[in-house]
Amino acid sequence: MTAVMTLSDAAPRSIVEERAMRPPTIGRIRPGIKVLKSSARENAKAVNLYETMVAAGSSFDDIAKVIESQCRIRDPLVPKNVPYFTCRRSDFTNPEVADEILRLYGEDRGDGLKLYRFPVLFAFNDWMSNLPNQMAAWGATGRKYFSEYGPDGTRYCKTYAKVERDPRAQRATRNFGGRTVIFRQDDSIPDGVCDPEQCPQYQSRQCNLSASFIFAVPDIKGLGLIELPTNSIYVLQKAYAAMQTVVLARGKLTGTRFMLSKREFDITRINEGGEAVRQKQMLTVLDAEIDIGALLDGAEDPAPALESANAAVALIEAGGNVHALHPDDAQADVDTHDSTGGSPEPAGQSQATSGPLMQKVMADLVDSGTGTQPESHDAKLHRMSDLLQRLGLNAEDRQQGFRVFAHTTYGRGWTDRARDVDGMNERLTQGLSDPAKLNDEINAATQAVLFGD
Repeated sequence: MTAVMTLSDAAPRSIVEERAMRPPTIGRIRPGIKVLKSSARENAKAVNLYETMVAAGSSFDDIAKVIESQCRIRDPLVPKNVPYFTCRRSDFTNPEVADEILRLYGEDRGDGLKLYRFPVLFAFNDWMSNLPNQMAAWGATGRKYFSEYGPDGTRYCKTYAKVERDPRAQRATRNFGGRTVIFRQDDSIPDGVCDPEQCPQYQSRQCNLSASFIFAVPDIKGLGLIELPTNSIYVLQKAYAAMQTVVLARGKLTGTRFMLSKREFDITRINEGGEAVRQKQMLTVLDAEIDIGALLDGAEDPAPALESANAAVALIEAGGNVHALHPDDAQADVDTHDSTGGSPEPAGQSQATSGPLMQKVMADLVDSGTGTQPESHDAKLHRMSDLLQRLGLNAEDRQQGFRVFAHTTYGRGWTDRARDVDGMNERLTQGLSDPAKLNDEINAATQAVLFGD
């Protein structure tokens, strides 16, 4: 048996592979805009610089640096909540990408072309890889403190170790592989545990939640992903809930077209006096273009076709002999029993019990008139359960595909309609002789529902 090795299992072969992989990014879409603070608006030169650079498509970081250096105004810009996202040329390695995003997904609602709502695709099935987040305090040279979770689930506060000096070379020792990360241990955080209530940086608003959506935008070319930052716990919680809902329905995040938009919510915050106040705020919202009802149709049906797929597909007599539910299935039980991974027959139970003998019994029933009774609905569902088990469609990773296939073929509530159950049983029976064709039909139905093909 040949062993299969993935990249995650392989030993590092290069310095590059020793370090954690970070998805490459080609640009950034911002959740809002920044405007001059009240004191800066009184400076005519600052106002002129701001308006000129905004019209030219400069980033807000560059605008703030220019105003700060030329007008001697510290932190001249403050965030402003708006119902659209900011997609500027200066925020992309290829400025034409920003133009293309606005051309494809921008809307003009009377205030020029703006990005109000646009589709995204996630590259990973792990939600944290698509929405990395941490508590972080930033300084003039980058991150000063940041949170990471330990194996025990504790959130720790970490920082970078002070660079040592080489006494022989009279210079700082060169670090191999990047800066050394250590636990923060000082008078404020002596045990290295991230405790915002005791953290002076958090209390002074220097440390906050830092998170980013990492995604691709459909029909946008570029070897990398796009980033959209956020520092709102409300946005993080709602996005997490949306992703978990899709995972519940589909089992994965990749391949689903999500939508990012902004919506106004009433949120509660604590003011400087310690009182809870309500205010309206525009928040980034993650939705999915997915028909949850179609995916989950049948999940709540009492049909044994899925819920009892692992149960016995026969009537067990007091003596322990297995009788097939349908004469056409009697010999198939013998032929496919071992190939489906089932247990061998108990000692003393011959093929004659479930093969020729059972056929004779069924024939006798037909001759006596008993076999002319129509098959009950429950018996049909049990027969379907048998067929699903033989075809491997009762496996956990294949149940969802069968649900989608059944829904698109027969519609909602099909398990309650005898005619549709008969049709499904006939199709599954055909699948025993050509399972590849049936699998292709199931995959095609799934693709059509999930991706709109």
